[in-house]
Amino acid sequence: MSEDLQKEIERLKQENEKLKADKKKAKDIYFKVSQKGAVSAYGLGRFPVTLYQEQWIKLLDRKEQILEFIEENASELKTKE
Repeated sequence: MSEDLQKEIERLKQENEKLKADKKKAKDIYFKVSQKGAVSAYGLGRFPVTLYQEQWIKLLDRKEQILEFIEENASELKTKE
């Protein structure tokens, strides 16, 4: 095998590993501070979910209500997986 071909194979292997790592990272949920000072949650869908801190706190304070609502309406709700 020529040296150039061997280098190209190695480059493609490295690129493949990077793509696999990026795909795994895409499945993780992570947070960033937006340009306007809000909290953006990435990894839930195609676009980030962005709320200001007081909105996140209100939402999190209602965690039990949200879970109850989901349970009560499970037959009407769809899943994305």
